[in-house]
Amino acid sequence: MDVNNRLELAELTEGVRKYVLASVSEERYKHSVRVAQTCARLCERFGLNPQVGFFAGIAHDMCKSMDDKMLLGIASRDGNPILKIENSKPALLHGRAAAVLLSEDWGVEDRDILEAVANHTFGKAGMGDLAKLLYVADKIEPGREQVTEEYTKRLMAMTIDGMTAAVVGESMEYLKGKGKKVAAETKAFYDSLVK
Repeated sequence: MDVNNRLELAELTEGVRKYVLASVSEERYKHSVRVAQTCARLCERFGLNPQVGFFAGIAHDMCKSMDDKMLLGIASRDGNPILKIENSKPALLHGRAAAVLLSEDWGVEDRDILEAVANHTFGKAGMGDLAKLLYVADKIEPGREQVTEEYTKRLMAMTIDGMTAAVVGESMEYLKGKGKKVAAETKAFYDSLVK
């Protein structure tokens, strides 16, 4: 699949969109569409291909409804170790599993797309711009309760790293407020952005 071929990318996007529609709940599908639209908008703002951003967004949660055993099996094929936190809550592997399926079943070879989809849950130090924008889009799509026009406008005025750091920081505060553990990968991601 050549992401620079608009027709090929459009056909692939439509195929994955239909797969997502059939595979996840209606609410999750609507979320995926909003993330895709938000990611495309962010890509446009920062000079990346908006069609690629839309594709990454529509695909990011394609494995969200899979059971734990299936997620563990698929994600383990990416060659990376299953983290302790992922083992205890396999649902966290949905991004990694989606990247594996995009590669194996859909022929996606673009490293930026695979990195973005695989790492949208925790983030990861050293990620490329598309991955950062998908991470942000997932957290600031218009269906999220904290998202207002003013909030989005403020973020859009920042650099990619500044915006991503702000969103990762908020996400960590939210998790801490709920008494949940922040993954070491997320902390390392945040630290890499604020240095």
